[in-house]
Amino acid sequence: MTDPLDDLPAIISESRTRVVFGAGKLASLGALARAEGARTVLLVTDPGLEAAGHADRALASLRAAGLDVHVFDGVEPNPTTEHVDAAVKEACRHEVDFIVGLGGGSAMDCAKGANFVFTNGGTMADYWGVGKATQPMLPMIAVPTTAGTGSEAQSFALIADPITHQKMACGDDKAACRVAILDPELTATQPRLVAAATAIDAVSHAVETAGTTKRTAESLAFSKEAWVRLERGFERAMTDPDDLSARTKMLIGAHLAGCAIEHSMLGAAHACANPLTARFDIVHGVAVGVMLPHVIRYNCAGGANPYAILCEDPETLAQRIEAMFDSSGMPRRLTALGVAEGDVSELASVAATQWTARFNPREVGEADLAEIYRMAL
Repeated sequence: MTDPLDDLPAIISESRTRVVFGAGKLASLGALARAEGARTVLLVTDPGLEAAGHADRALASLRAAGLDVHVFDGVEPNPTTEHVDAAVKEACRHEVDFIVGLGGGSAMDCAKGANFVFTNGGTMADYWGVGKATQPMLPMIAVPTTAGTGSEAQSFALIADPITHQKMACGDDKAACRVAILDPELTATQPRLVAAATAIDAVSHAVETAGTTKRTAESLAFSKEAWVRLERGFERAMTDPDDLSARTKMLIGAHLAGCAIEHSMLGAAHACANPLTARFDIVHGVAVGVMLPHVIRYNCAGGANPYAILCEDPETLAQRIEAMFDSSGMPRRLTALGVAEGDVSELASVAATQWTARFNPREVGEADLAEIYRMAL
């Protein structure tokens, strides 16, 4: 019997990005790109995807459709402007008219970042903010291979400055993908730690978008749909990576959480996570997962519950997230990740400058963020 949670919800049809869903759908990439007008394609991916064979399969599909394909496979985690510039150089060399992003959030963000600079000129910093692209951008297809960022559903590219490690959120409606291919077979090759970190990231997106001051009726619907799938599929996906049903729940849940971000915003957990990644090289999903339960408790002190659409009792929600984190095998205290009390002041100072902090449902300043970090130690 088909699990109804494995079906795409009707709300997904409201997204500007067309979703093509199903096991084995990577094979349709070439036909989809050709239908969108592609002739010369830049495929942006990373070496891990090549090793798993996914890049070869994508290339085969694109070439079978008669397309001229060129590969940029230099993406690394937390892509910087240097990765974007290298991808742009490849795009210029071959005068591409279409982009495919294949991989996790890093590959998809790098592909979107390259699209900004290739079509509009300048540097990535010129597009930091919203709506700064003045020229049309190339059509793009995104193919996520992790159930994590939901980048394929968003019109933002998150690109870091290689010197300061500051993450620049560059958004524009023109950067939205034409098509997202959600193929749960692609997530089967994730290493366990990658699967855990990306899954936790997806959960944090569903939760923070539900509580942010920017939430709307539309974003709340996406947040709730995402949470239902992620919460039900998380442990099974961690313990049995061969469970296609669990991986499907996670992949769809991550995409829906990405849709929620597109219509809402994130909060203090992400503001706290970014300095942890920059200062201690803690994987983003782990950093935000460690902080999330404590941010929930901070935001709900005094009886408020901005997360009511997900759970009537915020402490129950925080404990459920901690249980999910435990099932992933990840440490859930900052001290286990090398962070000490003496680091809190510096971390809080940087966190207070993060864009997402301003959308937290309870106002947070540097002292408040220091308090949250101490809760997580």
